[in-house]
Amino acid sequence: MSIPQPKTGLRLGSKAPDFEADTSNGPIHFHKYIEGSWAIIFSHPDDFTPVCTTELGAFAKLEPEFTKRGVKLIGLSANDTSSHKSWIKDIDEVTGSHLTFPIVADPKREVALKYDMIDYQDATNVDDKGVQLTIRSVFIIDPSKTIRLILTYPASVGRNTAEVLRVVDSLQTSAKLGNKITTPINWVPGDDVIIAPTVKDDDAKKLFPKFRALKPYLRLTPLPEN
Repeated sequence: MSIPQPKTGLRLGSKAPDFEADTSNGPIHFHKYIEGSWAIIFSHPDDFTPVCTTELGAFAKLEPEFTKRGVKLIGLSANDTSSHKSWIKDIDEVTGSHLTFPIVADPKREVALKYDMIDYQDATNVDDKGVQLTIRSVFIIDPSKTIRLILTYPASVGRNTAEVLRVVDSLQTSAKLGNKITTPINWVPGDDVIIAPTVKDDDAKKLFPKFRALKPYLRLTPLPEN
């Protein structure tokens, strides 16, 4: 019996595709731009769209928190840089933000295709030339340029910046502890974490002396103090 093979495409653990493009802050070579940092790239179907305007303003306001965590933000929209720059003025005016991170210009959908951001399910999501627009995706990328999270939102639903930041905190906390912990539902920094099943009890007692076992497979612990 043959084993079904997955379709090709980006998945968690895939290497983030590299690209060169113009942005609202000038030309960018993506892998060089994020070298040694975490990164979040998030796409938008078009400039001067209502939901995306609120989202970019929210990301801009929260950028200092991402910066504290060594995360670089980069947006993408299927328009040119002159349009992006005009849109940024609107974003700052409407949301009270001060947007400084780059927004990739992708009028030919070249980057969108590399990241599988093209909407094929909604045939009405097209520009004035009938070309399908990018969908609203979020990718969290770690310093090894590996994709750690992929989120895709429908056009009618605004994204949640607090959730994106929460995922960054979870990933970085786990990495800091050698991937020996995971985080439970609705976890936020300060909450107890879960000891990974790969850690034996004897080792867990040394690493996390305050842990408690609710079940043999579910062991909770406060984070060790620095």
